[in-house]
Amino acid sequence: MRLFEPMPSHPGTETGGRKIGSMLKPTYLAPGERELLRRFWEAASGFWKGGRAWKAWLVSAALIATVLLQLLTQYKINFWNRDFFDAVGRRDEAKLWSEAARFLPLAAASLSLAVFSVWGRMTMQRDWREWLSNQLYDYWLTDDRYIRLKSAVTDHKAPEFRIAEDARVATDFPVDLALGLFSSVITLVTFIGVLWSVGGGLPVSIDGISVTIPGYLVISVVLYSFLLAVAMWLTARHLTGVLEENKRTEADLRSIGTHLRESGEGKVLPNGAKDGRQSIGAALRAVIEIWRVYCWQLMRMTVVSHSNTLVTPVIGLLLCIPKYLAGAMSLGEVVQAAAAFVVVQTAFNWFTDNFGKLAEWAASANRVASLLLALDEVDAGS
Repeated sequence: MRLFEPMPSHPGTETGGRKIGSMLKPTYLAPGERELLRRFWEAASGFWKGGRAWKAWLVSAALIATVLLQLLTQYKINFWNRDFFDAVGRRDEAKLWSEAARFLPLAAASLSLAVFSVWGRMTMQRDWREWLSNQLYDYWLTDDRYIRLKSAVTDHKAPEFRIAEDARVATDFPVDLALGLFSSVITLVTFIGVLWSVGGGLPVSIDGISVTIPGYLVISVVLYSFLLAVAMWLTARHLTGVLEENKRTEADLRSIGTHLRESGEGKVLPNGAKDGRQSIGAALRAVIEIWRVYCWQLMRMTVVSHSNTLVTPVIGLLLCIPKYLAGAMSLGEVVQAAAAFVVVQTAFNWFTDNFGKLAEWAASANRVASLLLALDEVDAGS
């Protein structure tokens, strides 16, 4: 199967070009986001196929193993918290020194795994970007497509920027996002059990009737995470569109600047404008305007994300206080449960924490896919 097999042309473009001919200018019908993402993955997934795919699979397996070992280390540190703070509560000096010595190999393991994870992720990102960029350059430059693309009625502006920058983002972010999602899922499976067993049930009396809420810490963290995800979605649901527009205006500004430099006199522009300064000024104003919109979007998202960072540890502790005061939980169990609450909430919070990255990746992947579709149209129309 060829990686960059040309796709059929869009009905709207074909009709405009063949039936109307020179009477009317063909109309470009922008593909939907689902088609764009499908086209991107059709091309990008080739990294895991072919003769050199063994290296991609080897690094992928090493990264998965690293995530599992990091989870095991985090699990042991969680129980170390319980034992250490129980020793603090008993003022047991010998136990404190013993736990301090026990912490050293756990810290060394955590640090080593974190460093190896950085190497693995960046190796995967570097190799994937190199592979995809080479494929894109080949597809763009072979058979004079880069020349024929100029007359195509498609979304193909600044192809060199899309290959250099958007292809980087489109291959960098999926590695981080996929590993983060995998880590969050297995962390949830592991630490929800810890939270359930340590927190137990919470006795509540209502009008003289005693009721025990089973796994109340788990129920609390699920509800809290759900409300947080809804708040983030409501706040940032338009972010992908804002980022796409930001990338488009930035690319237009670079394109006009490049043309002015190459034209030498600054008078000949692709759109026929005579005033180069006026054209580049308009492009700059568009960049600044969309940047202002982007800034306000990030400010609203920061309100949600930073509030969560401040509040989550406190909520975990407050939920444990009633059982601690009743003598049903030790100090070490309170610290262990509060830490597990933060871990579980952070895992649930993967979508909220990565909404910006998801939006930026989608915007870059869409731009790469638009270029691929434009090149497909060039071949289909030749």
